[in-house]
Amino acid sequence: MTTVFFSYCHADEALRDQLERQLKILQRQGLIETWHDRRIEAGQEFAGEIDAHIEADEIILLLISPDFLNSDYCYEVEMTRALERHEAGEAIVIPVILRDCLWKGAPFGKILGVPTDGRPVTQWPDIDHAFRLVAEAVQAAAKRVGAVTAKPAQSAVAATGFKSEPAIRSSNLRIAKTFNDRDRDVFQTDAFEFMAKYFENSLSELSARNPEIDGSFRRLDANRFSAVAYHKGQSASRCTVFMGGRQIGGIAYTATENAETNGFNENLTVEADEQTLYLRSMGMAHFGQNRDQKLTFEGAAETYWQMFVQPLQ
Repeated sequence: MTTVFFSYCHADEALRDQLERQLKILQRQGLIETWHDRRIEAGQEFAGEIDAHIEADEIILLLISPDFLNSDYCYEVEMTRALERHEAGEAIVIPVILRDCLWKGAPFGKILGVPTDGRPVTQWPDIDHAFRLVAEAVQAAAKRVGAVTAKPAQSAVAATGFKSEPAIRSSNLRIAKTFNDRDRDVFQTDAFEFMAKYFENSLSELSARNPEIDGSFRRLDANRFSAVAYHKGQSASRCTVFMGGRQIGGIAYTATENAETNGFNENLTVEADEQTLYLRSMGMAHFGQNRDQKLTFEGAAETYWQMFVQPLQ
């Protein structure tokens, strides 16, 4: 069984949990065994336990984010030693780009990262799909390592001179998170602001790349914006995106400009699982398709952008 170590910043713990759930099937298959610092128990030496796994585990996942790059311990201790073992052929290092940051010039930048093309996990339309790609990379790496019997935890500790006995316990220690109304409202507002900027920038780039297209973006008020695309001076696509009031919850899309906020062609609502908030499409514009996707801010914005740009394509 191949051992997998998570090197991450605690600010990204929720994302680490989501990745670990995707990797659970590989654990059930007996292909990998995972470890991170939340497995350290009372009475064990924190630094010693981490060092033991950095020195012994065969796959090391660097969970990259602005907080990871900002952490002296993650960057200067864990990452540095992981890369030394990678270059020596003693371990496989896989950079997992969680959140957008300036990572390509970092020492691990020469290693092929995941998901595909190093696109941050949080920028994928469906975050589960992004983590599935990461899981596939881990699966492939574990198969390269081969059918290796996992080193007992006490042997890993002994390799660094620290003595401790392996704990016999469950790794299923996550506690479900709860989200209140304020959490949901803030999430929805942040998603709407992201979507407005996404449309404004996309319209600008669309016009720059296609001389025959003119785009118009207008912020109507704090809760609404409109977009229009003209093809050779003729209106080709129009929409208004707005945050609904008490009658219409979520973020709605209607294929008219300056529309009254009492009807829509599609609506995205704020939902939550046991770990995170996300947006879910009602599927009205796609005959019920895509209703099961857990959309990030970018995924939600791209959903509406595709509806808007489709008449031009």
